[in-house]
Amino acid sequence: MLSIEQLTQAVLSLPSASRSKLAEELVQSLEFDVDPAIQTTWLNIAQQRRDEIRSGSVQAIDGQKALDRVRQLLE
Repeated sequence: MLSIEQLTQAVLSLPSASRSKLAEELVQSLEFDVDPAIQTTWLNIAQQRRDEIRSGSVQAIDGQKALDRVRQLLE
């Protein structure tokens, strides 16, 4: 049996599409009692936002800058 470290190294050597698929399956294996309608809605929203960023119709914001802005708004 592989150790977590060995498994991690093996997985990180996979192509990005394979790692993405594996990550999706791992997350799904952790989910329980999820309303399929809600899951579908969130998936659609995530895909829409991804497509907007890829097409250039919206500009992505750096995560740290976004958090800084939220903190300023809350002060």
